[in-house]
Amino acid sequence: MATVRRLLLSLSLFFTVCSLAAQDSAVFRWEVSARRTGEGAYELQFKTAGASGWELYAAGQDLLGVLTTELKLNDSSIRVGSWSAGSGVAPTKSAIFEGLTVGLQRGPATWTVPVTFGSPAPAFLKGTLLYTYGKGEELYPGTALPFSVALEGGVSKTSDATILRPAIDIRNPVAPCGDESTEDQSIWSIFFIGLGAGLLALLFPCIFPLIPLTVSFFTKRAPTRRRGVRNAFFYGFSIFAIYTALSLPFHLFQLRPEVLNNISTNVPLNLAFFLVFVIFAISFFGVFEITLPSGLANKVDSKSGAGDIWGIFFMALTLTIVSFSCTSGILGALIAGSLSGSNAAWQLTAGMAGFGLGLGLPFVLFALFPGWLQSMPRSGGWMTELKVVFGFIELAMAIKFLSNADLVKDWGILPREVFLGLWIVIGICTVAYLLGALRKGPRPKMGAVRGFFVLIFAATTLYMIPGLFNVRSAGLTLISGFPPPLTYSVYKPHAALADAVKPLHNDYEGALRRARAEGKPVLIDFTGKACVNCRKMEERVWTDERVSGYMKDSFVVVSLYVDDRSKLPANEQQQYKSRRGDLRDIITVGDKWATFQSENFFAVSQPQYAILSPDEKALTRPKTYTEDAADFRDWLDCGLNAYRSAGPR
Repeated sequence: MATVRRLLLSLSLFFTVCSLAAQDSAVFRWEVSARRTGEGAYELQFKTAGASGWELYAAGQDLLGVLTTELKLNDSSIRVGSWSAGSGVAPTKSAIFEGLTVGLQRGPATWTVPVTFGSPAPAFLKGTLLYTYGKGEELYPGTALPFSVALEGGVSKTSDATILRPAIDIRNPVAPCGDESTEDQSIWSIFFIGLGAGLLALLFPCIFPLIPLTVSFFTKRAPTRRRGVRNAFFYGFSIFAIYTALSLPFHLFQLRPEVLNNISTNVPLNLAFFLVFVIFAISFFGVFEITLPSGLANKVDSKSGAGDIWGIFFMALTLTIVSFSCTSGILGALIAGSLSGSNAAWQLTAGMAGFGLGLGLPFVLFALFPGWLQSMPRSGGWMTELKVVFGFIELAMAIKFLSNADLVKDWGILPREVFLGLWIVIGICTVAYLLGALRKGPRPKMGAVRGFFVLIFAATTLYMIPGLFNVRSAGLTLISGFPPPLTYSVYKPHAALADAVKPLHNDYEGALRRARAEGKPVLIDFTGKACVNCRKMEERVWTDERVSGYMKDSFVVVSLYVDDRSKLPANEQQQYKSRRGDLRDIITVGDKWATFQSENFFAVSQPQYAILSPDEKALTRPKTYTEDAADFRDWLDCGLNAYRSAGPR
């Protein structure tokens, strides 16, 4: 019963907090100061004159699981001691907390808490105080007070030189080899993926039957064939324009390229995609349908007869709305896959434009060549089967998004073998469904098309099985980048990594020191924990015998993770002013390396590789993603020759 009461109390507190938006969150005015008490030790003081009619819950109380005060700091190495609420605390029986005696302060209050630094203390400490106040039966827990307080004897912020390195002149390298541009080159590939997704969506039951009806409507209703073709062309163009326009809001948000690039590794967003794709999968399995409000479709459809051109446009808009139940899952996959890289907004536009073209183009082609309609397959149960198969694919994608969040946060819930095991189960279920084992009624006939898909899914499933074991063949290079890396495995160490390149991690200064000591150039690998192309490079290109030999014997390799969410020590956190003049909060390891990359190498996409001398002279232009091991080998050769010609420094 006590557990139930605490749950009900927590729910009531949640809804109370939701009403806080209507309250003045600055009822109490605070002064924050710090006093040095020893080496690396300070006492923080929070002082308020109180607020008429309101009561503070004294610091340091745990009321049925509700903490009255909490200190949030940007460095987990800082140890926070016990709170002292000072004088003026009045013990009071609380109706909210089941008659529990709580400490309230109805006037001035001075709270203190000791903090101790595991690393040198910063000159300024930033954090947030969460406190609780109320009156009568009103309660407002978790009220935030952001603060910044000077610390006596603290170390000034890390110099900007740790991020902006004047010695690195990537525009004037020793050798001109490498990529001309470091911008993301995937616009066209995403466009064609979108085009294929649009063509696939045509086969779904909410769209396919509409093709002959719509084309016949244009060709038979128009007074001339030319007019019918023109109307069909405008109909297809309207579909293309509508889907392209859906990406426009992403261009209106004035976000830095690094922000768009980090969307793909954002933990809450990946968890949201995981839940959404599970819902999409359940919908495709036929449990329910995802639809937009019927009133919206009816309202748009009512305008489809309002004049020639506008009527056709609203017909296209009606198709977009009524087909949402089929296209939502495909569009979700397209959006999720597009939101990465420095040109994320344009990538999304390219993907949506491709999708709209794929969906609208057949209506134009069938109007131009009406005889093709006779060769179309008839509508039937095969469309439902396609939708269910795509549901299994959506489920596999959901696991990938959960894995992204797991990799970034290092939770350990989806190591490589668990991930592959889940995909293998999904593959088995897909094959079983295509063979008729997971459905009621007679088994379907085994035609050529069905046999082809059974063969594809069965072969893919069998291919993944070695990945479950600690063997050298567990690399699975054909699907590299999608499962977690071999380093994120239940096997420590993994047999497939016996001869692998072992770079330094997030230690650029250490790489420079080692390079000076060993007389080698530095190979920088800008990467990410959830970067698919980074894993492909590591598992397909780095494993090439000559590439691997160069990297291990001739270079000091350092991997810098731009999505590492671990906090920097407090004295290394700073607000950095970029070349563009905007201010950036450097709080995490990933913040530091993402800004380091953009400021010195003028790129924010990964993977990106750079070769520097030990004194940070750019030996080549950077290298971006490639699946050609020979091309990467040649670039390493060029960098090594440039280092030898320039001479150790």
